[in-house]
Amino acid sequence: MPDAYGFPYSKKYLSISRAVVYGMVVVYLLNCLTHLRLHVDMLRYFAIKDCVELGCPPDSEAARDYMPWGYTGLLLILSKLGILKSTVLVLINCLYLGGSLLLVRKLFQSSVNPWFSVVLVLLNWTTIKFVTHPLSEMQYLFFSMLGLYFFQQYSLTKRWWYLPAAFAAAVLAFITRTVGVALAGALVAGLLWEFRKQLIQLMRRNKVLVGAIVLVLLGVVIFSRQLGLNHYTKVFSKQFTEGVTVLTIFKWHFTEWSEICFNMSIVKLAPYTGLAAAKLIFLLTGIGLFGGFLYLLFFRKNDVPVIVKIYLLLYSIVMFNWPFYDPRFWVPVTPLVAAVVADAAGRIRSRRLVGGLSYLWLTVYLILGVVSAAYLTNSSLRPEVMARTHANGVYRNEYETVIYGKPLSDTAQHIDQAALEVIRRYDR
Repeated sequence: MPDAYGFPYSKKYLSISRAVVYGMVVVYLLNCLTHLRLHVDMLRYFAIKDCVELGCPPDSEAARDYMPWGYTGLLLILSKLGILKSTVLVLINCLYLGGSLLLVRKLFQSSVNPWFSVVLVLLNWTTIKFVTHPLSEMQYLFFSMLGLYFFQQYSLTKRWWYLPAAFAAAVLAFITRTVGVALAGALVAGLLWEFRKQLIQLMRRNKVLVGAIVLVLLGVVIFSRQLGLNHYTKVFSKQFTEGVTVLTIFKWHFTEWSEICFNMSIVKLAPYTGLAAAKLIFLLTGIGLFGGFLYLLFFRKNDVPVIVKIYLLLYSIVMFNWPFYDPRFWVPVTPLVAAVVADAAGRIRSRRLVGGLSYLWLTVYLILGVVSAAYLTNSSLRPEVMARTHANGVYRNEYETVIYGKPLSDTAQHIDQAALEVIRRYDR
């Protein structure tokens, strides 16, 4: 690789990127030692698992929960094997993440420095945080990247078996997280775009296949209640029934983009600027960042596969209609966003102003990423710190009861028995 290349393509930066990745692998493995990290959705997954495995009243919350059952399936398998523990769950998340990054690398074969985008992902605070949580993000990330990889291989080699493999991965992604509908839509759109002539011929020659596809679509409609789709159509109409406006939803998701790209939660900035100012800053920068990303993706010359472009577009459309706020919604596409940014980095390095701003952004991004990794690892290895800081101390009494036999706070008045039982059964 010639030294004439600038950041992030020179041999020096490639070596630095590789070293950072190796160091972050160690950090992620250390975090496998964390206590079980509670989360509202995580408790729902475990309740559904217990409902299936041990039984529950048909009118209970777990029996009526609409959460997709793909991640619950993983919990059931681990439970049957007797290894459903926090350490195993975090390790599996690490494997999912590692596999996903490898698949992204294969999708972006022309990248000169593949390590750079991996650094951006591993040092992002949302990745660091949610790898340690027993949630479905990493499982969905892996299956969605697998689907994109299989489809890309089919488009390159025309080996027919890659196509059903891509759709099989999409099914696994969909039953893990319903947003997998974006992946299915991308695969279909990819076929129509890249192979429209071949597809028309295939439909004419294989009427049985066309009929089977129609039956599958009819089955999705007929069994929409069992698949949980009825709930999601109601959720999408929430802005019209509960006063959540379209403008509010857009503000939320533009703010999430700032949180991802600046590598910090808005709550970290608010104490210094005030909440109102922080919201305004993150909204305006989020609009610019998302607009800039679309420019890089669709209007500048790049080597991003068409299927990836379609998927990112459809995923963004779904997210900008999703009436909930949480930066973790973007975790499943963070590796693709990082790869697009890395692909564009070499094309803007020669522009002094843009290049200088890029260096400034990257410096802040990496520093905040190291701080996030250190903060999380410290809490993972020190139970007393985790009990006090995890989820802003919401579950402090439950953690301290498990670790020390009783809450250490003199003001402790309530213990969530369901959360306490989950920690006792599935902690490391």
